[in-house]
Amino acid sequence: MAEKTTFSFLKYFMKLQALLETILPVNRIKTRLIDVMAYANDAGFYHLIPKAVVQPISVQEVKQLFQLSHQQKIPLVFRAGGTSLSGQSITDGILVDIGKHWRGIEPLENGKLVKVQPGIIGSMVNAYLKPYKRKIGPDPSSITAAMMGGILSNNSSGMCCGVAYNSYHTMQSIHFVLPNGNNYNTADNNSYDLFLQQDAVLANTIIQLQKRIVDNQDLYNKIRKKYQTKNTVGYGLNAFIDYQHPLDIVAHLLIGAEGTLGFIASAVMQTLPSLPHTATAMLYFNSIYEACASIIPLKNTNADVLELMDRASLKSVENLKGLPDFFKDLPSTAACILCEYQAESKTELQAKIKQFNTVANELQLLHPVSFTSDEKTRDFYWKIRKGMFPSVGAVRAKGTTVLLEDIAFPLENLADAVVELQDLFKEFEYHDAIIFGHAKDGNIHFVVTQLLDSEAEINRYDTFMKTIVHMVLNKYDGTLKAEHGTGRNMAPFVEAEWGGVAYEIMQTLKQTIDPNNLLNPGVIINTDKNAHIKNLKQMPVVEEEVDKCIECGYCEPNCPSRDVTLTPRQRIQVRRQLQRFEKEGNKADYKTLLQQYQYDGLDTCATDGLCQSDCPVQINTGELVKRLRKEQHHAFSNNVALFVAKNFRLVETSTRFLIHSAVTLNQLFGKNFIRNTTAAIKKIVPSFPLWMNEMGKAPKQLINTPSQPQVVYFTACLHRVMGNQHGGKSLQQAFLDVCAKANIQVLLPKEITGHCCGQPFSSKGFLAAARHTEEKTIDALIEWTNNGQIPVVCDFTSCTYTLLHNQSFFTEAYKQKFAKITWIDTTEFLRKTVLPQLPIQQSKKEIVLHPVCSAKKLYLDDDFKAIAQACSQQVIIPKYAGCCGMAGDRGFLVPDLTESATALEIAEIKEKQCDGFYSSGKTCEMAMSHYSGKNYEHIVHLLDEVSG
Repeated sequence: MAEKTTFSFLKYFMKLQALLETILPVNRIKTRLIDVMAYANDAGFYHLIPKAVVQPISVQEVKQLFQLSHQQKIPLVFRAGGTSLSGQSITDGILVDIGKHWRGIEPLENGKLVKVQPGIIGSMVNAYLKPYKRKIGPDPSSITAAMMGGILSNNSSGMCCGVAYNSYHTMQSIHFVLPNGNNYNTADNNSYDLFLQQDAVLANTIIQLQKRIVDNQDLYNKIRKKYQTKNTVGYGLNAFIDYQHPLDIVAHLLIGAEGTLGFIASAVMQTLPSLPHTATAMLYFNSIYEACASIIPLKNTNADVLELMDRASLKSVENLKGLPDFFKDLPSTAACILCEYQAESKTELQAKIKQFNTVANELQLLHPVSFTSDEKTRDFYWKIRKGMFPSVGAVRAKGTTVLLEDIAFPLENLADAVVELQDLFKEFEYHDAIIFGHAKDGNIHFVVTQLLDSEAEINRYDTFMKTIVHMVLNKYDGTLKAEHGTGRNMAPFVEAEWGGVAYEIMQTLKQTIDPNNLLNPGVIINTDKNAHIKNLKQMPVVEEEVDKCIECGYCEPNCPSRDVTLTPRQRIQVRRQLQRFEKEGNKADYKTLLQQYQYDGLDTCATDGLCQSDCPVQINTGELVKRLRKEQHHAFSNNVALFVAKNFRLVETSTRFLIHSAVTLNQLFGKNFIRNTTAAIKKIVPSFPLWMNEMGKAPKQLINTPSQPQVVYFTACLHRVMGNQHGGKSLQQAFLDVCAKANIQVLLPKEITGHCCGQPFSSKGFLAAARHTEEKTIDALIEWTNNGQIPVVCDFTSCTYTLLHNQSFFTEAYKQKFAKITWIDTTEFLRKTVLPQLPIQQSKKEIVLHPVCSAKKLYLDDDFKAIAQACSQQVIIPKYAGCCGMAGDRGFLVPDLTESATALEIAEIKEKQCDGFYSSGKTCEMAMSHYSGKNYEHIVHLLDEVSG
């Protein structure tokens, strides 16, 4: 398919769709323009448009996809998290997305082993292992987004695991499917004989290749030497000399095969102890040569981490608050090593630090060294180290691509090699290039940015890479890929690294297992010597948020719409594709993509902003969506919104009446009468909101006016118009009662009706309406607080966040007014002010919490958890706790979003028979209650219940 996509091959795609529908239901086949464009990129710098994206849920369906691939001669590529940096998870054939339905995990033998499916995220595996004080061996920096399928298929390692604890060495057994449809599980002894019978040709080929290696002493020794350091170039030939049975050899060849030999359905991994004690320090050197020269003596002290950072990378983070005074004044040649020791006990840790002291005087350090075990300081040091890559991505020139390369050298050659690499940066004019990496293993990463939109720029990159290849292989006996996999960008150089005999063995292996070259073709084995400079991803200039994105995919696990429509990364990728279509003059596809983007990109975005929390360049895609929504509004709709804002008191009163009436009708005609009625209307008018029974009758409007109030209680408009589904005490009454028990006088103003934080308008891009609402509320707060003398407590965390966050939109006059007001969320107020004065009479046995996304962004999670722990013997926060997708009204307008967003979290607690379920916002409580069948309430109710 040409780069200028016209999608005129309608017959072909209809045929493919029909064939796929014989295997999968329609809802797991994605062939719309927006679907294939959203999967055309991964985290690397290549671009291929798939013909279809499919989501199988079983080994049987995978087998059928293999069969279809062979029958139709269509390439097949498996994709997990899409965090691959070398183009391993894209295709112009059928892309098999396994990130949605293959999330199984099972700790075994008290956590010493763990069984994983390929779609579960690495950090989530560690979350399940945490109670056992264990973790998986591989620890790539992308572990919060990378899935186990990619971690295994790329033989991932990371910062601490080195070679000994990478995916290859910690995989105990594996269940896999070959392209011919045969599947085996090395945990099952019967698979060994079955393999010899069913795949006799492959088994015999493996035996012959093994003999060829063993009989070639030079090759045998080369393999042994190369795998003493990190190496992910080509297939893992060490499997031929580490194992004897052909099935074991094939099983271990799959690790690091980048999805070119088969599909990994599950694997059992050996785990490692998660060491509780650490000591961390930053070691500063006058030059990178001196830093690299110190690696061997430091490694001999049993340092667990030695992370190298050159001066350019340090400069990229020098504006972080908390850095030492000398940081900005470091010499232009300076470098730093993040050194860390880990231990089971404090005694063992002290012993390791003593070992460091034995070599400290030999190191040419610029500043005295001080090891710390303070967790916050350690986190800050790691923030510096992990900020290298994103900092370059954030400040790069618009339209440029971030190229992150990965090489390794024997430690004795590291210093000379790194110095020469810096010289090459100057020669090829990569003036913003930085070097960092896992120096303990001789593994360094370097980042360059450049345009890839002209022949001259592509030639510069090509010549630079070929020069790097020569330097690494011929001058310093290094490896071209230490942990990022071969991919497309190193496939042309595999033979240069390994030599003709080894490469021929790899070719024979691929040809035997995948004779038609349909499984991830072009990756690892590629006869095109220019493959690394073809199908390059273009990064057109679009808009501020989009232009900053490096498409790493770190944002995706936090997105509530990830399993329904698009992720934040994909929203941005589609925006870029729209720009490409417009530039090409491709009006038809531009129009189609723009129409599809309305629902997938805009309507189903919860705008919660959690994507920003793990984004290396701090993009809040929710803000982008709000702005795009704003741009869609015409003058009429803006005027309507402003009219509503100006008459919000009437709107609130009317909403209370309507909800009260709806609840009454349910009582008369059946509990689902309004739900069914609105569902019927929604089928005709998709934009019509769907009723949720969890709304409940509005509480009685309370007024509380003590003579000397200590706080002003701002109860959110949603809490004022909706009550508890199951009746009982209102939130407002519970808050007043709790404060009374703690001897705190609370003012609940009579005039609060009609006041709002503005979120119902700002989230939809009606900024004038939002500003009017916020200004009206601030004026009232100034009056109620006696010009800011009394603090204000808000009982909906989302409202707390909105007013604090929207300060940037205030006029200068209202900024000054708002600055006088102490605006506190209920969660913080309850923990710091109420809880210390509240007598807890009878704590609950076990409760479940749902932290709302705004609490996470306000760093209130610890307060929320502390309140719960004071009230219950056991507190459960689901591992998949995240944004519920309600986003104010999304749950009413786009219920599929909320149902999907809550599914994984609810699956964890659906069997729990706890003493209570709590959150800190009405709409979030409604969503969790509706889809779980549990009664979620505000955390205020918990305190009220346990305090008598």
